Amino acid sequence: MITLPPDYRPSEDEEFMNPLQTEYFRQKLLKWRADLLKEAGDTLASLSEGGIHEADITDRASVETDRALELRTRDRARKLIGKINLALQRVENGSYGYCEETGEPIGLKRLEARPIATLSIEAQEQHERMEKTHRDD
Repeated sequence: MITLPPDYRPSEDEEFMNPLQTEYFRQKLLKWRADLLKEAGDTLASLSEGGIHEADITDRASVETDRALELRTRDRARKLIGKINLALQRVENGSYGYCEETGEPIGLKRLEARPIATLSIEAQEQHERMEKTHRDD
């Protein structure tokens, strides 16, 4: 078990995905997942507080809109949790931080901004260009 120094930040000066970096991102992913699960629990609690008791049709529509938004947010969170779980699996099997297409390091700045990234910026841009080309057909 690796203990991270409290002020540890991954740096370009060290070996990419060394044990400290790997543990740093593992903890970052676990915290993100825990936060999402807590939010989901809070949303579920507010959704299960009962049916819509608003007499006014405008109030009722407003409550319905809020519920629809909460459900959409929950769905997005659920998908994100799935991606976080896949990232944690990559941490476990040693492939985390490396581009799925090129095998090259994804880069610390990109992983810091998007810890669930599976492609390097170059591969992601190429992927998006291909999608755009095929969408225009």
